[in-house]
Amino acid sequence: MIPAAFDYACPTSVEQAVRVLAEGGAAAKVLAGGQSLLPMLRLRRASPKLVVDVGRLPQLRGVREEASSLVIGAMTTHHEVLHDALIRRYAPLLATATETVGDPAVRHRGTLGGSVAHADPAGDLPSVVLALGGELVAEGPRGRRTIPAAEFFVGCLRTALEPDELLVEIRVPKLGEGWGFHYEKFRLAAQTSTVVGVAVSVRRENGGIAEVSIGLTNMGATPLRASAAEAALARADATVEAVARAAEAAAEGTSPTSDLCASPEYRAHLARVLTRRAVLAAVGMA
Repeated sequence: MIPAAFDYACPTSVEQAVRVLAEGGAAAKVLAGGQSLLPMLRLRRASPKLVVDVGRLPQLRGVREEASSLVIGAMTTHHEVLHDALIRRYAPLLATATETVGDPAVRHRGTLGGSVAHADPAGDLPSVVLALGGELVAEGPRGRRTIPAAEFFVGCLRTALEPDELLVEIRVPKLGEGWGFHYEKFRLAAQTSTVVGVAVSVRRENGGIAEVSIGLTNMGATPLRASAAEAALARADATVEAVARAAEAAAEGTSPTSDLCASPEYRAHLARVLTRRAVLAAVGMA
């Protein structure tokens, strides 16, 4: 199909982008890598009056290190995330999950910020940012503000961003020695949407599990934490039996949908199975 007519703006600074978004209001859409927005435009699932292309803002690309965090520019591509030395050292869960996104062509064009701001329940990276305890930095006419990932996703394809705000950075904690990571997902075929995904970070101590965080993909309208499974694993022995028991609680508190790919019951089953696999891989017992 052919997209509906829209105006196009290509700002050359963040300040100009924010100003254009404020003028466009709710009728404006941000174009980052285009891997999500362009298909929606072609299918007329989105019909903005104004498209604001932020692809020429180099200040929104790259990864830098702060005392306790990594700061990732919103326009940093999946390919750059996947191969960045700082991310692979301090947040390998993000690199591992990014490697499963789309195909090489998608990863060269798609961006971390675009994926997070799109807030697709089947998107892999929002649940990873949530599991890592990340923060999203937005800039608007009123200045910058930092939004915890737990408050950023408010519904299917909806975030806490105001219409005149632009996502500029993603911040994730630097995790060091003792942490293990894994992202496990199920999809029906290559390049199809994730049916269910599980992002896990685990810190082992004295043969047991000291800390654990589990993010779920496509188990509700937003990415979710598997809180019941996390509680069952906290201070548990790092054994196959203990992990299997805790994984049985992975779907508690979730609200998976039904579609052509899976029923809610099947998604709940997948959440339990994939959580067990992901935790075992993260603790080195796969």
